[in-house]
Parts: sequence; C-alpha cells; structure tokens
Amino acid sequence: MTQFDNHIMPTKQHWYSSLRLCLLSGLFLGVLIALPASAERIRELADFAGVRDNPLIGFGLVVGLDGTGDQTMQAPFTGQSLNNMLRQLGITVPPGTNMQLRNIAAVMVTADLPPFSRQGQRLDVNVSSTGNARSLKGGTLLMTPLKGADGEIYAIAQGNLLVPGAGAEAGGNAVQINQLGGGRIPGGAIVEEGVPVDFNARDGLLELVLKEADFGTAQRIVDAINEEFGCIMAKGVNGRVIELNGPPNDHQRLGFMARVESIEVTPNEAPARVVFNSRTGTVVMNRAVTLRPAAVAHGSLSVEIATQFQVSQPQPLGGGVTAVVPETEIIIEDNPVFLRDVVGADLGGVIAALNGLGASPQELMAILEALKISGSLSAELESI
Repeated sequence: MTQFDNHIMPTKQHWYSSLRLCLLSGLFLGVLIALPASAERIRELADFAGVRDNPLIGFGLVVGLDGTGDQTMQAPFTGQSLNNMLRQLGITVPPGTNMQLRNIAAVMVTADLPPFSRQGQRLDVNVSSTGNARSLKGGTLLMTPLKGADGEIYAIAQGNLLVPGAGAEAGGNAVQINQLGGGRIPGGAIVEEGVPVDFNARDGLLELVLKEADFGTAQRIVDAINEEFGCIMAKGVNGRVIELNGPPNDHQRLGFMARVESIEVTPNEAPARVVFNSRTGTVVMNRAVTLRPAAVAHGSLSVEIATQFQVSQPQPLGGGVTAVVPETEIIIEDNPVFLRDVVGADLGGVIAALNGLGASPQELMAILEALKISGSLSAELESI
C-alpha cells in the first residue's frame, strides 16, 4: 500500500453526493479547527494551474528629451523607427536626409498581463533604452503595441516616464544618482485583448501548484484541505502538484477555489540557504544556517599602484619641448594572518562569527564558499 492509498479520489458515480457531504461537513470543521499563529493561507503557498501572468514586449520611441537622446549616427534604428512612424502619419522625409536628433530615444517596453484581464484595464509598464541615450528623464513614450509570445497585440502603451535617477553635467564633470536609462509608467498601457484562462478542469478536477516544491508542505496542504471539507477532496501527486476534485459547475467552482485558497497551513521551514548578489555585494542568509567549528585565515595581501604626473621642462634655448612624464610607484604589503575560530549554532552565532573576521561582503562570499566546501557551513549557496 502506497502513501496515497488512503487518499483515493471519489468515483464519478457518487461524486455529487460526496461533494454535498463534504460541503456540509466543512461548515462545522472550519469553525472547530484551531490553527497556529504561524500558519499561512494556501493562496500564499500555491497557485491553481492555468492562473498565470503573460509577459508582453514592444519596441517604441521616447520623445521630448532635453538633448539626452540617442545619437542617430551610432544608433541608426532610432532614425529608421522615426521615419516609419512619420510615414504612417502622412509625413514623408526626403531620402538621404541626415537627421541629427538628440531629443528622441529608441526603447524596449515590457509589461505583465495578469490573468482574467479584460479590455480597458490599465497595466504598469517598464521602459528601457536600447540605444546610447544618456537619460530618459522628462520623456514621453509614444503609442507602442505590446505583443505576447504568439505575436498578437494584447495592449497599447503610451505616457510620461517616471525616472527615479538624477544627473548633472558641467565643465566636463558629471554626477549621477541611480540609473537614468530606464523608467516606469504607472498605468501606462491599456489592455486590448485578454488571454483566456484554462483551468484544464476535467469533470471538476483541478491542480494546485506549489510555488516552492516541498513534499512535507504538499502533504500538509492535502491534509488541511481534506480536513476542511471533511472528506477526501485532495490528493498529492508529487512535491509540487496537488489534485483537487472540485465541483464541475463553473459557478460552484469559483466558491470552491476561494475556500481552498483561504485555508491556513503551516509550511515546512525553508532549507538553510545563503544568497549572494555579486553585483551589489549583498549577502543574505536565513535563520536555518548553522556553522560547525572551523578555523579561517583570510589573506591580507594588498597591492597599491600610485601614479603621479610630473612636468618635464626643457632648458632655456635647449630646443626641447615641455612634456608630461608619469611616475609610477608600486607598494606591496603583506600583513600577518592568523587563524580564527568560527562557530555558530544559530543565525545570531553565525553573524557574530563572520563579523569577527572583519571581511567585506565580497570577501565574505569567498569565505562562505570555502566553509561550504570544507563541510563546516550547513546551507545551500545561491548566487543571483
């Protein structure tokens, strides 16, 4: 007998009577069951199969830039796109015209089309420069069709960009805060066509898909659903997929799915994991991370290269010329390194042990990788 033999689905012949009994029994069980404070709703742990977003993409033009747009000689597709747009508006540009435009930029526009979207609904869009524009601040995106993976148009984007960064240039110097080559338009796209959602419900059979595969959490969800309805309504397929025997009627199915999503379950604790972001130097670890006793020696070899420019002045009437001569000095320091004990039974102990090394985030990544290889670090390493 397998672990799922106790969760055999009801046969189709007595489906209606069992469903009626389940719904009546669930009214009382939902009141009597006391759930722990750390429980989460199923809607936060899993999604119904077929309920998903669809990515959209489009190519457009941003105008109204204050001289910070594309250099059309180096980004010819910007001029070509503008010519195509002007031609559609009834304006013909003479062939061979060299348009030196600095207030326009070619951009890629992306958005996510939520499930159950309908015509007229507004979507947020992201706009990113594809050419060599220095800034999109103050620009306006012109009407841009957004297409799905099938090549069909599902939304139209247009509007003023919100760019969070700031920058200034003067006298050959430049200061910039955050990134200026991208922006966002809240509600900048209008849905023209929705994507039908297919639950693939055969005789009321639905699939619940966990966001993170975990056999323990899947089994807890199965038990919670069956306990909520008072009979066998759910069956685990694997660590990610759970089958539900819901009502075949569409109207009844909506209430059934809403009730399933509101059931609270205490999931299994996430595995010990350390996440690196090599671009920002960020290191994040969860509370399940532990350190076994280990000794760590981190190298402190430093190399400093300093270059100073001196002016070489020729002697009077010597016939020479004034020249700038670089003088380079290389300094190598090798400070003494000592082994340090590191051990941590919980997250606080791990943080204290690693902080005692005095390492930067980039150095900390290398140390944690070495601890993982040595077997002292009990965690999964993930780089993003």
